Amino acid sequence: MIKIGTALFEACEELERERGISKDVIISSLCDALVAAYKKHMHVKEAANIEALFDEQTGEIGVFSTKTVVKEVEDPDMEISLEDAQEIDDEVEVDDEVKIEVTPEQFGRIAAQSAKQVITQRIRDAERNNILNEFLEKKGTLTTGIIQRVENRNVIVNIGKTDAIMPQREQIPREYYKPGNRIRVFVLNVKETNRLPQVIVSHAHPEIVRELFELEVPEIEDGIVEIKSISREAGFRTKIAVWSNDPEVDSVGACIGPRGSRIQTIVGELKNEKIDIVRWSPDPVEYIVNAISPARVASVDIITDDSDEEKKNAVVVVPDDQLSLAIGREGQNVRLAHRLTGWNIDIKSISQMEDEEGVNVNGSSSTDYEYDDEVEERAVDSEEIQEEIEEEMNQQALDEEDMQAEEVEEETSEEE
Repeated sequence: MIKIGTALFEACEELERERGISKDVIISSLCDALVAAYKKHMHVKEAANIEALFDEQTGEIGVFSTKTVVKEVEDPDMEISLEDAQEIDDEVEVDDEVKIEVTPEQFGRIAAQSAKQVITQRIRDAERNNILNEFLEKKGTLTTGIIQRVENRNVIVNIGKTDAIMPQREQIPREYYKPGNRIRVFVLNVKETNRLPQVIVSHAHPEIVRELFELEVPEIEDGIVEIKSISREAGFRTKIAVWSNDPEVDSVGACIGPRGSRIQTIVGELKNEKIDIVRWSPDPVEYIVNAISPARVASVDIITDDSDEEKKNAVVVVPDDQLSLAIGREGQNVRLAHRLTGWNIDIKSISQMEDEEGVNVNGSSSTDYEYDDEVEERAVDSEEIQEEIEEEMNQQALDEEDMQAEEVEEETSEEE
């Protein structure tokens, strides 16, 4: 037996503290390494009955050969006579198994090197499995990392025990990723490799918006307000459809927060990306109207197709002065509305519909909308909220100046 003493336990504690590798894994690795060293030392390739055992009480480790007790020995490597076995244990009988210590008095250099390679490989495997399991649990969630560097248009982000890769397609356009800055990313995928697991993260994924709203809006975390759908063009604009399971709770108002505090925190986290909060509805016509906001809608025609029930087409008619707003810059508004609702939306102005007045669309259903300025439902644009807050604060500042001026005048008149 080889005396190890407390050195092994100290090494186990250090590895467990630094890399999260348990003591059992290290002891098992040491035993396997000792068996590999024995095979090298004895110049044997196969030794199924050879194993290494560690005694935690004495701190000793040794190599043992398991042999079957027989009357007549035919294979000395696998069998032992009854007389020899009883010298080890006088209670053994035929067909019993005994363990015989075969630890060499001195391992050779090649054997020691082989043992070192086995231990190193096992520790790497254990570390890789720990990281793999940890990030498999984090897959589909938001995490915080530190930007390390940019390589071949990929951003390398340290997210704890490993570096993650943010491909160019998962980056926000025109965003500058400065090394050393903290960044919140979405764990998109985890791939197992021969070395450390490869973690793919995203800074442009729509689920980042969902996670941010869940963090900032208690009603969403409690399940009172539900996020039904999200469509996002990272760095430019996001539309999010929300629904309240409690009639007394306004889903849109809950997401905005008092004086826009909640939405402004999220907008700041997304580097001033525009966010439209729309109210989800089970009625597709109402839902489409809300999704097209802030443009006003005159009517919605639902086009049915008997041959394909899954095909969803809708023609949305808007006033002439609302056409560009409904379509959005380079079609962004209608594109996001399509992704949000799942409907193929065709935007037309009233003038265009009048020109096509003679055309009859079979199977269409139309709903006309008359808007009241006081109750008009539209998306909440974060920029408008900020302007309203600033205007309110400026007005309060002016009111305070007027009050101070009046107090000065009153004091002056009293002195006179």
